[in-house]
Amino acid sequence: MSVQTRYRTAKVDGLSIFYREAGPPDAPVLLLLHGFPSSSRMFEPLLERLADRFRLVAPDYPGFGHSDAPDPGRFAYTFDRIAEVMARFATAIGVERHLLYVQDYGGPVGFRMALADPGRITGLVVQNAVAHEVGLSPLWDSRREYWRDRAGHEAAVRENFLSLDAARTRHIGTDPDPERYDPDLWTDEHAFLSRPGQAEIQLDLFYDYRTNVASYARWQEWLRRNRPRLLVVWGRYDTSFEVAEAEAYRSDVPEAEVYVLDGGHFVLDTRADEVASLVRGFASAAR
Repeated sequence: MSVQTRYRTAKVDGLSIFYREAGPPDAPVLLLLHGFPSSSRMFEPLLERLADRFRLVAPDYPGFGHSDAPDPGRFAYTFDRIAEVMARFATAIGVERHLLYVQDYGGPVGFRMALADPGRITGLVVQNAVAHEVGLSPLWDSRREYWRDRAGHEAAVRENFLSLDAARTRHIGTDPDPERYDPDLWTDEHAFLSRPGQAEIQLDLFYDYRTNVASYARWQEWLRRNRPRLLVVWGRYDTSFEVAEAEAYRSDVPEAEVYVLDGGHFVLDTRADEVASLVRGFASAAR
């Protein structure tokens, strides 16, 4: 299939928000929300495989990818703020109702959007994004120390989050077959992280991650009350997020479709065909 992806920008709250878009303009919309420290680029495999049937829209958050990255002194890098910008972005480009696809940081951004305006959501696809304590691996013990004492633990978090080796580990995780992974995946990612000002942006936003953990009970209650159509696709070799989290979603939405695949934190790296097939079937049945 020949796919024409468009690379566009939209003005939102005075910021230039970059996004990738593919598919017929009048088709059902999939709004794709990326994780850390990625960008809309992580969704290229889906744009290539699903644009015959759907309109796919993948924005970069402020401070990520090709979107504006204002100084933290004049823009609050919090998940509340990013969710506000993403909701206004969707409105700015004429997207009213959409299926929401979230990965990693996309989870807390997307849950905030869904709780604020559930009528816009036709379904939810979760790819390695956490909404339960059971999903946080032992790696999060040291990360919680950062939330308790930012100054005392910032150096360790910088190394854990911003180094090239950390970028590689995020992709491969515990996969026994690392030769499946293109090194460009983490090399490009690290290049973005190495830009001036990025360390401060990412440290601010990760410090705010503590508000996501505090919100888990509220998100779970929303899932149980609203019972949205829910598809969970999970890479089992993720070192940050436990595979038990995939089934935890079914405790809130018993009808959820849950699939655990032989992939890492970014399961599209190696299982794009399988994920695209699952999403195609799920999205085609969206109300």
